[in-house]
Amino acid sequence: MSAEERAVERTGAEPGERSPLGLAVLGALVVLALSAAARHLSETVPDATEGTSWEGVGAAVEFPVYAIALGLLGNALLGALGVRDRLAGGFRTEFFIKTGLVLLGASINLAVLADAAGPALVQSVVLISLVFGFSWWLGGRLGLDEKLRALLSAAVAICGVSAAIAAAGAVQAKREQLAYSASLVIVVALPSIFLLPLAATALGLDPRTTGAWIGGNIDTTAAVTAAGALAGEESLQVATIVKVTQNALLGVVAVALTAYFALRVEGRRPEVSAGRQLWDRFPKFVLGFLATSAIATAYLATADPASGKAAIGVVNDLRTWFLILAFTSIGLEFRVGALRQAGWRPIGVFAASTAVNALAALGLALALF
Repeated sequence: MSAEERAVERTGAEPGERSPLGLAVLGALVVLALSAAARHLSETVPDATEGTSWEGVGAAVEFPVYAIALGLLGNALLGALGVRDRLAGGFRTEFFIKTGLVLLGASINLAVLADAAGPALVQSVVLISLVFGFSWWLGGRLGLDEKLRALLSAAVAICGVSAAIAAAGAVQAKREQLAYSASLVIVVALPSIFLLPLAATALGLDPRTTGAWIGGNIDTTAAVTAAGALAGEESLQVATIVKVTQNALLGVVAVALTAYFALRVEGRRPEVSAGRQLWDRFPKFVLGFLATSAIATAYLATADPASGKAAIGVVNDLRTWFLILAFTSIGLEFRVGALRQAGWRPIGVFAASTAVNALAALGLALALF
């Protein structure tokens, strides 16, 4: 066998072509370059729009919007050049998502939740159960795909993009479905930043009730922060506690979705025990998420407040990078066919569930805060 033949057998590449490893490295470099541009936009647009009529929008648009948009542009360009599929080995969406969610746990201080989030915990459990149940029921009535149904229900009921990511891992959803769900979250969250504070003023709500309504209703952390800031400092504090409490329940929902899809949707395999089947399907990153929360809580309890805040800030920044890489990869791998098949029904489910969420969150905020 000649040297060229041995090289083809070892790498899978024809003479003169790059090896699969080389193509994967090139693909990863494309993801990194587009992600860096998305991060730059997410940091500079708020400053550029400050003091203008677009200030609220500029501050609230989160990195998933920029990352998916640039990923889609890269998708179109690489597709036109005929190299997208060859570089796909570097689009490590699943790895980026799971790592980002593990690091998300660092922002969940269990001690703060235990001390300050009694009413917020009650509100979150009731609200998640009610809104998730309604969205799941309506999605079933309209015949949505089971996995898209799970993503939409988790996103609208818990905490938007992060919940959709966790649900996608639990039910093994398609990347197109995750991109679709994340886009709906952002589209609905943007006007809520301005409408909810105005509605709270019109209804004569006190600051704590306003904050609880904002935190329980708006689905993304950045949008909650922006709306809470518009409503006032006390409203912002309560809204943040409510949203963090909802984030902390991600693991519970992921476990429930894993069990349902493993044993009910896909069916029990008689040759495998139920416990083994659940463990095989269970998204292990949820354990990492919980472990990171516990480690961060223990660290903050013993560290100097300034150094503790700085360390958590580093972890949060790293988490943001991994999630930007994930959404850029989603854009690069996006296929429009699945969304065409879904039609208007997911939008109807999300819109109706958002309305139920707004009313239920308002009622619970009035009752508990």
